Amino acid sequence: MQVAETRWLSEIAKLHGMPNAIVAHAWIDEPNSDEVLAQHKTYPLVRGIRTKPIISKGPHDSVRGQPRSLQDPKWRKGLALLEKHDLSWDLRVPYWHLEEAAEVVREHPRLRIVLNHTGYALHRTPDGIAQWRRGMEALAACPNVWCKISALNIADQPWTLAANKPIILEAIRIFGVGRCMFASNFPVDGLKGSWDYIYSQLKASVAHFPVADRRQLFADTAITFYRPHMPLS
Repeated sequence: MQVAETRWLSEIAKLHGMPNAIVAHAWIDEPNSDEVLAQHKTYPLVRGIRTKPIISKGPHDSVRGQPRSLQDPKWRKGLALLEKHDLSWDLRVPYWHLEEAAEVVREHPRLRIVLNHTGYALHRTPDGIAQWRRGMEALAACPNVWCKISALNIADQPWTLAANKPIILEAIRIFGVGRCMFASNFPVDGLKGSWDYIYSQLKASVAHFPVADRRQLFADTAITFYRPHMPLS
């Protein structure tokens, strides 16, 4: 099943020309993980793997030491398989796990990693933002980590520029435009607004940036990260 989706998407791409890159799923702590990753690599569109550690329910809960947690030695060792197969890692954890994630990242300095969903800044309280910022800075200190700016959602609140622009600008300040890329997170983010609405707001958030920086955020960073060995068309 882990490779079946990649096979299906590759067939869709042959028929329609999209998608033009695939971030596949695979477990990295199973006896056949090496074989599964090798199978993914037989499909030219595969650029990386999104494999998620387990997470706690909130900043005051813990899954520390459980299987597939960020402290699980078996799971952490499995990340080396991604480097072996020249696959990037899409990292997805909420803000209260970011500093723990940085500990893991430091063990794999040659693995290309992109943090998903702006580190999930879910709680916009002063304490929540402070913890999010510490985690973002810890990850940004690792030069092999990039950041996807997406999923800027707050429970029971609409998607507004007023609420999200400060998070967007802070993430860009921490990582720099060369390591940030806007992403859609659709169809999930469709619960908060249409594609046109959310992308209009993203563009408005950086309208004061130079054109080259905006191109970096909306295109060039993603091309550089996900297509490192392919000529640009």
